[in-house]
Amino acid sequence: MMKRLSIHSAAAVAALATSAFSGESMPSDSLYSMKTTTLSGKPADLGEFAGRVTLVVNVASQCGFTPQYKGLEALHEELAPKGFSILGFPSNEFGGQEPGSAEEIQTFCQKNYGVTFPMFSKLVTKPGPDQSPIYALLTKTGNVPSWNFCKYLVGKDGKVIAFFPSKTTPESKELRDAITAALAK
Repeated sequence: MMKRLSIHSAAAVAALATSAFSGESMPSDSLYSMKTTTLSGKPADLGEFAGRVTLVVNVASQCGFTPQYKGLEALHEELAPKGFSILGFPSNEFGGQEPGSAEEIQTFCQKNYGVTFPMFSKLVTKPGPDQSPIYALLTKTGNVPSWNFCKYLVGKDGKVIAFFPSKTTPESKELRDAITAALAK
C-alpha cells in the first residue's frame, strides 16, 4: 500500500510539474494563458510557448526601428534551439507606421528580413478601451510602449521579467544578458 501511494504521489507531482509549462493550468496572469490570432488569421494559443523564454515586440514596417527585424530574426535563429522565441505583434498606433494588411506585413517581413519567428495579428498596445488583452497584461508592469519595437522579456512561466525600450537593439548586451539569465532559470 505504501509503495502504491508513493508511486501515485510521484506521478501526481510529475503531472503537476509537466502541466505547469504545458499551458493546461497556467495562471490567468501568465502571458501563456492567453489566446490570439496569427498574422495569417489562424487561432493561436500562447500556451504553446509555456516553458520557453519569449521576447514580445510591438513591430511596424515603416519605422526608423524597423531594421531591428534583422537582429530579432538573428536572435530567434540563434536561441530558438535553447528554448527562446520572439513573438511579433504589429501595431499601427505610433505614427501610423504599420498601415498594411496582414498579408502586406507578412510579405514585407519575409521579403526584407527573412522573418521566421511567430507574427500575430495587428493590435493596440496603449491602455484604453481598444487595448488588446495581451498588452493589458504586459502593461500591468507599469511599462507601456512609447513607440514601436518596445520589448517585454517573458519568463518560462509567462510572467514579465524585464522591459526594454525601442532604442534597445536585439544585439545589445543588456538584452542578451537578460535573455541568457532567463534561459538559465
